[in-house]
Amino acid sequence: MSEQGSPGRERLHTYLNDHLAGSVAAIELLDDLIEHHSEDRFGKIFRDLCDEIEADQETLRNLIRKLGAKESAVRKAGAWLAEKFSRVKIGDADDSAELLQALEGLALGISGKQLLWRSLAAIEANFPALQGSDFSELEKRAHDQFERVERLRMQMVREAFRA
Repeated sequence: MSEQGSPGRERLHTYLNDHLAGSVAAIELLDDLIEHHSEDRFGKIFRDLCDEIEADQETLRNLIRKLGAKESAVRKAGAWLAEKFSRVKIGDADDSAELLQALEGLALGISGKQLLWRSLAAIEANFPALQGSDFSELEKRAHDQFERVERLRMQMVREAFRA
């Protein structure tokens, strides 16, 4: 069986599309947070994160194209729908407990992205289309994003659960 149609390649296409869908949901959430916090202490943090996640998303799209795969519209639509449903719980994110939940969702997504880059680094020798990407730098950027979100999350924990 050729590499082009191998089960491993197909699983990789699915894996990348799942992560792409997650990035769509993260950007939707950040867009909502930016809308509600554009003028307060969080606005710049959310805008910077959104810019970086959009850049990571473009890297992921490029990898999907280099591998000869197509972006899955179904997965992206599912991520969009899941993010919309999550707003029912998060609301308008003006409340510190609701903002805490939004930040926890972002932290989980960023952790997943960090694991994605680490996984791709581990298999890049098997997939020439993956070679040439600096996965360790991408992983470091995800770690930095996580740390920023975690600092803000801990701030929200203290504010939300003040006695």
